[in-house]
Amino acid sequence: MKMTHGTDGLWRDWALPRPALNGGRIKFLGIDIGTGGTRALIMDEHGRLVASGTEEHAAFASPLVGWAEQDPRDWWRACKVAIKAALDASGTRRDEIACIGFSGQMHGAVLLDAQDEVVRPALIWCDQRTEPQVEQLSDLFGVDRLIQLTCNPPLTNFTLTKLLWVRENEPRNWERVAHVMLPKDYVRFQLTGERAIDMADASGTLLLDVAQRRWSGEVLSRAGIDRHLLPSLFESPEICGRVSTIGAAATGLEAGTRVIAGAGDQAAGAVGMGIARPGMVSATIGTSGVVFAATDSPTLDPKGRIHTFCHAIPGRWHVMGVTQAAGLSLRWFRDQFARENSGKGGCEPVSYERLCEEAAAAPAGSDGVLWAPYLMGERTPHCDPNARAALIGLSATHTRAHVIRAILEGIAFSLRDSFTIFRKMKVPIERIRLGGGGARSPLWRQIQADVYGHAVEVVQAEEGAAYGASILAGVGAGAWRSVDEACEAVVKTALMIPPDAANAAILDQAYRTYRRIYPALCDISGRMRTDYAVPTALS
Repeated sequence: MKMTHGTDGLWRDWALPRPALNGGRIKFLGIDIGTGGTRALIMDEHGRLVASGTEEHAAFASPLVGWAEQDPRDWWRACKVAIKAALDASGTRRDEIACIGFSGQMHGAVLLDAQDEVVRPALIWCDQRTEPQVEQLSDLFGVDRLIQLTCNPPLTNFTLTKLLWVRENEPRNWERVAHVMLPKDYVRFQLTGERAIDMADASGTLLLDVAQRRWSGEVLSRAGIDRHLLPSLFESPEICGRVSTIGAAATGLEAGTRVIAGAGDQAAGAVGMGIARPGMVSATIGTSGVVFAATDSPTLDPKGRIHTFCHAIPGRWHVMGVTQAAGLSLRWFRDQFARENSGKGGCEPVSYERLCEEAAAAPAGSDGVLWAPYLMGERTPHCDPNARAALIGLSATHTRAHVIRAILEGIAFSLRDSFTIFRKMKVPIERIRLGGGGARSPLWRQIQADVYGHAVEVVQAEEGAAYGASILAGVGAGAWRSVDEACEAVVKTALMIPPDAANAAILDQAYRTYRRIYPALCDISGRMRTDYAVPTALS
């Protein structure tokens, strides 16, 4: 019998007999609060997609270089639109939804006052302004001690550094703060009125004792963060609230419908791809890129290059390497350099499909063109918010196809860095499943197989984090006795792509050259920071 630590300090049994679904309701709603938009997905008890609805968010604001902010109220607006669209598209009655699960972008800092009003725009996951706070935490605790306490080093992405930045730079705003939430938890609060967070998402705050699955008293105390600011902790499939009458009126859902804690987007997305047991690894390319492996214990990288977080599966953990600007690299190139006449008097970006078709005309290795995808600094393996991107090796013979292919390969090289560290940590890699945009393009799938030197798989229902959230909701409702059982029942492999031996050899050599780019960039960017002063928020 599997035992795991619950929110109230007790050890709970997650292998209990399966309870009956309420009222015979057999559909589950998964909601993912992403960076670019919100998606609501309805799944039946067999894991089949019934319908989905999406709504874009307003573009995140970047008032200064490296800053990234969004208005949490816009997430709630988008959530209401997406839920109604999914219900309308499927013809699902609101009383057919047995349980609701949430997923969302990690690390963001949503600050509410005593009246539950938003104090300021949320500092989101890719915000890089908090380097001084990272240095303060390193001095206050020592990096080794912080890794002992939280399984992770201080990084600009983590929520704690954002809280410290607001406290130090916006004291009047900080005086108003009564509650701190992560993005998906704010939206769930609007739906239910309950303040909650799951272990997986809480792992990315730098405030959680990841090994013991509880808030770290030492970190809170020494960093001066009041425990009462934080929501209650739950395991991902655990019921943490019900749809309120206000939430029901806003969304069209039925009041009283059960809601689980859910998970941060990476853990939820991994559940949706069946990354439940050790040996299963995913490589997902969205705005960021993530290599994710399940583990039975909190496995640490002594250098802090890999994140060690709680999994969405009770009693299990995961390790995760992150590329900050994976899909963002391709989007940046498309938006800036790949537009065509729309026929309506303006220009529109070329589709990603067209870009990948064009890239296929260039050979493996892009005839020496290389892309270092550090548009937003970098996490794995460099932990450097000041890293900057570079496109190198160009000659007059190269075409746009070479550049596009180099971007696709450079993103895969960056993700390979995580696989390299996993192997040094002795994390087993038996099967690799692809997710996100990197799973949809035949060319990008093959590039990843060749770069990783390993067969890759694509699952039948590659529906992202919203699908994982709906699976977790099904477990919370009792449709399956465990997340493992749910994944075995509904996640199936659709394609397997082996590496091409000749191309893999070319890309292996290109990867060795790629590894030499970052040290050279550090020297160049260091000189540039000395020669050209960058304005700060207070200058």
